[in-house]
Amino acid sequence: MAGRVARIVALAVAVRLLSVGIGFLANVTFPLYQPEQFTVGQQSDAFWDTFARYDSGWYYSIARNGYRYVEGERNNLAFFPLYPMLMRHVGRLFGTRAFDYYLGGIIVSWLAFIVAMLLLHRLALLDLSEPDADRSVVYAAIFPFAFFYGVVYTESLFLMLTLAAFNGFRTKRWIVGGLAGALATATRANGVLMWPALAWIAWRESRGQPSQRWRAALALLAVPVGLIVFEVYVYTVAGSWLEWYASLKRWGYEPGANQFAVFGGFVRAVVTRPYAYLSGEHAAPYDLLNAGAGIMALMAVPFVWHRFGAAYAVFMLANLYVPFSTGQFEGIGRYCAVLFPMFLWLATLASPMAHYTLVAGFAMFYALCLALFVNIHPIF
Repeated sequence: MAGRVARIVALAVAVRLLSVGIGFLANVTFPLYQPEQFTVGQQSDAFWDTFARYDSGWYYSIARNGYRYVEGERNNLAFFPLYPMLMRHVGRLFGTRAFDYYLGGIIVSWLAFIVAMLLLHRLALLDLSEPDADRSVVYAAIFPFAFFYGVVYTESLFLMLTLAAFNGFRTKRWIVGGLAGALATATRANGVLMWPALAWIAWRESRGQPSQRWRAALALLAVPVGLIVFEVYVYTVAGSWLEWYASLKRWGYEPGANQFAVFGGFVRAVVTRPYAYLSGEHAAPYDLLNAGAGIMALMAVPFVWHRFGAAYAVFMLANLYVPFSTGQFEGIGRYCAVLFPMFLWLATLASPMAHYTLVAGFAMFYALCLALFVNIHPIF
């Protein structure tokens, strides 16, 4: 057991350190795609600024100054509270400079990533052999958009809490599952979408056991508490329970809009004029990377259903619906990075050549996506 933990921790730390090296080299080698919107310290730093791009600045603003609401304008209410709260409290252990808060976010992300890999391995062992469980951790760690686990973003914390919730429900530790689920719904807007999958697991695990049924029901009731508490706070600030969603829409991002036609146009362009499309349209390369991750996840769903049951497939479909329904490609890769059942299924592929191909392909695209993010290309 100790050796297994040490092996996974070593892998997780190694991936993070290698990512730091790649990010730094990319930042000092390639020109920035656009000017920096902010810096981690008082001035630009080729090393530390690689950890914080795009939404990282919003998490910093919440960690340092709390939520601010201005009617009819873009607001940081679009960002859920748990990650910036942890970023604040960890950062203040070092001081009150901007750098200290960002450092707090980096520490939270790294620690959450390490714990997430341990939890993924534990969850995988419920269905897979140990070698397959090891492979699932490798695939999750080097998935092309898994670089978000090491920067000031919510992905690693959300993955850790999601895995803790599924571990809790799968092993009938209902208090752990309910608490982790509640914290996950306070971390990301799509956190509540794990509820149907957890309900399926709760029904399956407690079937024919009345004493377990009510514990499972209480755990399920606890899961959306994080979202509910945040909505109550949002109401006190903005006078609307759903102002966080309205704030998302002001960013031009509207989950649930069901604008799927854009994806048909994308497929036609890639199939009929790939070179002209990719070389001539500004967003095409980034859309292709995001769409590629999304298509891979969608294709995995029926295999996940067949191998692991409906609950994991429902979890994947619910979380894929959110980015796909917006009619935009941005964010699809990030959403796919936390779809852990995909990595469990990939780990079951018996062919050594499939394993080597996945590792090589994931690693190459991981380095590419990380370099694009660091140099402030529109990968976020």
